[in-house]
Amino acid sequence: MRIALAIGDAGGVGPELAARLLADPAMADNGIVVVGDASVLAMGAGHAGVTLDLPVIPADRVTGDLPSGHVLVDLANIPADRVSLGGSSPEAGAASLQNFAAVLRLAQAGIADAVMFTPFNKHSMRLARPSYVDEIGFIDRVLDTDRSGREFNVLDEVWNARVTSHIPLSEVAGRMSVERILGSLRLTHDTMTGAGKPNPRIGVAALNPHAGDGRNFGTEDDDIIAPAVAAGVAEGIDAKGPIPSDTVFVRAVRGEFDAVLTMYHDQGQIAMKLMGFDRGVTLIAGYGFPIVTPAHGTAFDIAGKGKADLGATMQAALLGARLAKLNPPRDRRPLPADWATADVAGAAVLVAE
Repeated sequence: MRIALAIGDAGGVGPELAARLLADPAMADNGIVVVGDASVLAMGAGHAGVTLDLPVIPADRVTGDLPSGHVLVDLANIPADRVSLGGSSPEAGAASLQNFAAVLRLAQAGIADAVMFTPFNKHSMRLARPSYVDEIGFIDRVLDTDRSGREFNVLDEVWNARVTSHIPLSEVAGRMSVERILGSLRLTHDTMTGAGKPNPRIGVAALNPHAGDGRNFGTEDDDIIAPAVAAGVAEGIDAKGPIPSDTVFVRAVRGEFDAVLTMYHDQGQIAMKLMGFDRGVTLIAGYGFPIVTPAHGTAFDIAGKGKADLGATMQAALLGARLAKLNPPRDRRPLPADWATADVAGAAVLVAE
């Protein structure tokens, strides 16, 4: 089992978390290919107070046969002495983008079984590439897919899936449709089944207060969400809704649902982070291999202070490994010579000089 780990924003806690994970005995049975700048990982190890002794391989030497155990692929894309700890920067954003694209290509080629990244900072990434929107859009472009995946937030007690993600709240209602919600229900059902949770019970959150209150507070719940839930039930999905969003998570935590499907980002994120900020995992599913990351951000306020909590990062790694083992084997593909530097959708990967 092999996890390809992209070092996230160098100005945050990502380098420290990557170093802590690599040094933790709990990961000894899962080989990690960590991708990024060797000096940044060394910086993170210094912050974490751990010692790492990994084989270091330049990107142009990477083939399908890597040494067993943990390995560092050095992209040499942001020297540690140029890292601005505790803040956004285009250099850190560019390195994050390059690291992320590289680990996705390793998994696409079958060299890795799962993809993981320590926290990114979207402001840094947009400073480097203004067209960047979110991880799913970037994954679609790197892998050249014709179907987007979906994000899940995962805790032991409940999963959260969402119909829309990184868009303005003012656009949510206009993006909703019966087919979009039904597609999210199907993916939630299939992903959880593939993760060893067969026949998951899914509570579907309403969009409007009191699920529209008989159309007094909006029509989307009756006209869009309810028909989508009914269609999912007709396909054999165990779903209920729309359920007012101020009670659906209460019912889930009490054991009625295994997952909650929410209509927009913060409708689920607030509840999930209140329940398990230090252990929550974001899973991006639908690409043939799991993509995981801790659900928290870059924590600029504690960057470089040796205070980063490994909890959510460890849970992400363990979930990625567990899901990868449940996936069917994938065929190996040739890894292009420019796998670590290739353009993404015509926009060159920016490398700090």
